[in-house]
Amino acid sequence: MSAPYYVSPEQLMRDKAEFAKAGISRGRAIVTVSTVDGILFVAHNPGAALKKLSEVYDRIGFAGVGRYSEFEHLRKAGIRHADVTGFSYSREDVSAKALADGYSQMLGEIFAHDQKPMEVELVLAQVGPTPEEDEIYRISFDGSISGAGLFAVVGGDAEEVLDSLKASVTEVSPLADSMGHSRDALQAASENGELKAQDFEVALLRRGVSGRAFTRLAPSRVESLLAG
Repeated sequence: MSAPYYVSPEQLMRDKAEFAKAGISRGRAIVTVSTVDGILFVAHNPGAALKKLSEVYDRIGFAGVGRYSEFEHLRKAGIRHADVTGFSYSREDVSAKALADGYSQMLGEIFAHDQKPMEVELVLAQVGPTPEEDEIYRISFDGSISGAGLFAVVGGDAEEVLDSLKASVTEVSPLADSMGHSRDALQAASENGELKAQDFEVALLRRGVSGRAFTRLAPSRVESLLAG
């Protein structure tokens, strides 16, 4: 009788991490950046047949990259949780930090205990009255969470995109400048030549509005921002 197959816990975790990273790397990158006008989401998503950016609740936006069915499941779970919390208590009690903590716990448990980890990276952002009060959180496939500061990048070629942003984004900028920096960073990692307005899915959490702050920007609006 042959001996049972054994894999050390360390090797198992490494294998899971490599599997998840391989799936995520196939997805095009998404940039989230704090601007004077609000928090800007820019996804390299030509045609945008499958949306990567969405509203979760008042002032809170969501971006997901990796396996679409998995981050879409997480998006809907976050919306349900936010709705229940807002209904049971008050709308002000719903925060990006609490949702990010919930996603972190869920992804961490799946990574530790399930055979297959989720092939996703997420960004949750909450726009504040001022740029200094903006909150941007990046949640990885293993449940690790980080407060991103001025900007966050998830998805394929994230390191190259991030390096470009670090060189160009040193302070909160107007919306048009932030759109240009995001386009340049995504283009630096693209193998498809010059990126046009129709190559992006773009959304903005508008600053200084009451209630729902999430709005999608049409290609014509994106084109005008890039030209400005």
